[in-house]
This record gives sequence, C-alpha cells and structure tokens, in this order.
Amino acid sequence: MDVINESKHFSFDQKKTLASTTVGFALENMDSMFLSFALSSMILSLHISPAAAGLTSTITNLGKLFGGLLFGILADRFGRVKIFSHTIFLFALATGLLFFAHNIYEIYLLRFLAGVGSGGEFGAGVSLISEHFQGFKVGKIISFSAAGGQMGGIMAAIIASIVLPMFGWNTLFLFGLIPVALAYFIRRHLKESPVYEAEVQKNHKLPHVSFSELFKTPQLAWQTIVITIMVIVENAGYYGLMIWLPTIMQKQLHVSISKSSLWMIATIVGISLGMISFGYIMDKIGPRVAFAFFMLSAAVAIYGIAISHSAMTLLVFSALAGFFAAGFYGGFGAIISRLYPTNIRTTANNMIMAIGKSVGGFSPVLMGLLMAKFSLIEIMVFMSLMYLIAVVSMLTLKKLRNFNHGYM
Repeated sequence: MDVINESKHFSFDQKKTLASTTVGFALENMDSMFLSFALSSMILSLHISPAAAGLTSTITNLGKLFGGLLFGILADRFGRVKIFSHTIFLFALATGLLFFAHNIYEIYLLRFLAGVGSGGEFGAGVSLISEHFQGFKVGKIISFSAAGGQMGGIMAAIIASIVLPMFGWNTLFLFGLIPVALAYFIRRHLKESPVYEAEVQKNHKLPHVSFSELFKTPQLAWQTIVITIMVIVENAGYYGLMIWLPTIMQKQLHVSISKSSLWMIATIVGISLGMISFGYIMDKIGPRVAFAFFMLSAAVAIYGIAISHSAMTLLVFSALAGFFAAGFYGGFGAIISRLYPTNIRTTANNMIMAIGKSVGGFSPVLMGLLMAKFSLIEIMVFMSLMYLIAVVSMLTLKKLRNFNHGYM
C-alpha cells in the first residue's frame, strides 16, 4: 500500500500523528460497537423493551452532535492535540463506567457522554493529519486513517465473542477503558501542528472561533451547506443499508437472517476497500471527479440491490454498495481540512460531520416508514435520487476545481 510505502519519507512526528489518529479512530469505533453486541444481553438482564434499548443509539447520536459542535470550537481555540486526547479519554471513561450501570437511565447518561467524546474526535484527528502533512496529497492519508475504524469493529467482535458468554455485558464495557492509554500517550508524545502554532503566534493570542465564520460570505455559506448535504447523503445510504439489508434479503430471497450473514461480510469488506481506494483516486483525479464517480456508482449499486433476485447478484451489489456508498467517507476530512482556514478548520470538520451524521442517521426510520407504503424499487429509486442531488450540488463548488493536486 502506497501510504505504508511512503511512510519512509515521513518524519517521526508525522508517523506518530498518523498512527495515533488511526488507532484513535479504531478504538472509538470499537467502543461504539460494544453497544451493538451487548444490546440483546442488556434487554434480558435489565428487563427493558427493545424500544428503550434502541433509544441508546439515538441518545448517543445526540451526544455526538453536541460533542462535535463543542469540541470543534475548543480544538480551534486551544489546540488539536489537547482536545483530541480529551475526547478519547471522555468516550473511553464513559464506556468503561457502564460496568457499574444498573438501570437504563444510567446507561442513557453514559452513552450521551460517550457520544460527546466520540463526536469531538473526528475533526481534531483529521485536522492534525492535514496540518502535519502540508504539501502531501492528503486524500489517501486521511482515507487510510478513517479505514482504521473498520478494524475497531473487528476488534469489538472478537472481544465480545469471548467476554459476553463468560462474563456478561457489564464486563465487556470495561475493555472500553483501553483508549485511556492512547490518550495518555498522545498528551505526552504528540506535538501540536506547526501550522496551528504559526496561527497562534501570528495573532499573538488564541484564535477567536465562531460558527458564523463558516457562513461569513455567501460562497462560504453555500460551501458549508453543500458539504453537509453530501455527508447527510453518505450517512443515509450507509445506515439505511446496514440496518435494512438483512430484511431486504429475507423479503427477496426468503432466507433466514442466520443463513444470510455473508451479506454483512461482503458489505464491510466493500466499505473498507472503498475507503482506502477513494483516497488514492481523489489524489489522482481530484475530488470533483472522485466524489461524482463514487456517488453516481452508489446510486446504481443501490438500485441494483432492489432488482436482485439471486444470492449471487445481491452479494455483488451489496459489496458494490458498501464500496461506493461509504467509500468516500474519508474524503470529507481531506476536503474540509483544505477548504477552510486553520482558525476554523476543526470547527468546520466537526460541525459539518456532526450535523451530517445526525440527520443522515434518521434514514433507517425513514426507510421503515417508506417500506410500509412503497415498493422496494421505489424506495431505492428515492435513495438513488439523493446521490444525484448531492452530485449536482457538489459540482457547484468552485474551489474544488482548483483542488486537483491534493493541496491548496
């Protein structure tokens, strides 16, 4: 892989930054996935309804929205390294404390706090990468780091398969404290980016940060809105597929969920390969063409799922949908970090991603409502149209035309 091969040209600080952010994204995803694996056990032991258990996901997303908005401003004002380590410590501690939770309300509180930490991590992490790799084509570097999150899901699955049967769900969350060691390492060994330090020295004080900076001019406001739309569409496609694809398989192929787990493996493999591939493609041909290609391909792949009537065709389109529908996720950090100035870079990353994830995260609910009234093909046509709207909107961003060499 080029990122690994090129690492011999990276400085020691660059290697530490890339390794720390990649591991941070993986551990954050591991902590988040623990809840998915523990949910059924929590329902049985706490005697709660599936709806009450499902609310934990909604509350976590609300925490991510709040954390994204809060920590974005703090990271731009007080530094990326300090805030990055704080966000890791917060979601790790909140997850570990679930070991002591004995009712659903304590779980809600701790999941909200974990979401706050998780929501603040992305912007600080990608800003660190972008600023430490000035002069590099950052698409593949950030995409490589984002793909590390998928490894966190695998780690969670392995740990859960061993811990849950032997010790129960409470003990599983104790492993959520693992990232605390990473937070300690980051605070001791990771340096603030030279770009951020220069910004502070230039102004002789900590920068003033406000959300209004993202809408300061009509052009900047439109840019913020369009990228947010793109994030909403990416998350809507991802969550819609991951939640409803097993049901689609049951409906079209009349097989049980236990016999159709292969779709999940194919989709996750497709997502991982898509994330890594997108960064390379973006650096080669520029973000406008890369985003347009991936989003238009996602629209076709999603429609292909609706017309599939054999296990093989559904498997192929599931993998393609995962590759294209979620593959361009890592590209957001690259373009946001280049399109916005240093003093609002993390604020832009966190606000856009937090709003996009929160709104896009409602897609499974919307799809559930639509499935009661419309055919599967009609629903997939609707989802395909979302990608077309995102492509048309993206093509109006003039600054992306000058982005073709990976840095501005």
